[in-house]
Amino acid sequence: MSAATSLATSARLGVMLTELRLPTMKRLVPEVCVQSDHEGWPGQQLVETLLEHEMHEREVRRIERHRIESNLSPDKRLSSFDFAAVPCVSKAQVMALAQGHEWLQRGANVLLFGPPGVGKSHLIAGLGHALIDAGCRVLFTRCSELVQRLQAARRDLRLAHELAKLDRFDLLVLDDLSYVRRDQAETSVLFELICERYERKSIAITANTPFSQWGEVFVDAAMTVAAVDRLAHHATILEMNVASYRLRAAQEAKAPARRAKPATTIGAAA
Repeated sequence: MSAATSLATSARLGVMLTELRLPTMKRLVPEVCVQSDHEGWPGQQLVETLLEHEMHEREVRRIERHRIESNLSPDKRLSSFDFAAVPCVSKAQVMALAQGHEWLQRGANVLLFGPPGVGKSHLIAGLGHALIDAGCRVLFTRCSELVQRLQAARRDLRLAHELAKLDRFDLLVLDDLSYVRRDQAETSVLFELICERYERKSIAITANTPFSQWGEVFVDAAMTVAAVDRLAHHATILEMNVASYRLRAAQEAKAPARRAKPATTIGAAA
């Protein structure tokens, strides 16, 4: 094959791969074809090699898109979570949730309780990142913000459409449920969301208050009981009742200062 013919063939191949939306194959064809010619690969091996690269990079791009859409904090991973500071949480149990996805297929939930500053958001974000790495779709949102969005959708007669959009996500993380206002319009859409996903799609919730105080969120006692019943029915509950890490950090920062302060001697006092 002449050089001119080879160039024309390469150009046509590049156009076809662009039309087929195979950017990785287009980028690698020159290099891989040279290697194939040099090593005498059979045609099937050449095609398989190019397709493997294309599929791998497509998966990498897909995961990155899902990570961006998730709204998860990029630095909150399970690898950086201090399990030793929260001994009441089983690391093995959390890692099992991260590695086994059968619970997502059942629409099971994860509920995290504890005072502010103990790492609830960090832990659930880390779990979310692990699930995205495994090919799942996750959305992290402040509970109050999502409730306001759903409330606006109800006013505009778009609530069913918004709930359907949330169905795309295998796990919906509602952070800080305790800060939702005790308002009939807001809590009714939250209850509708919980009912819509019950036993179909998973929800993760972080809350500063236990179930016994959820009457401060839902205005109706019957609605409170029904919401708790649906969330807890198939749920892993993580109790994180330890001291705030922010408080511990502040105390640790003060300790060196106290140690460094010179003692007052009797002579100096005199």
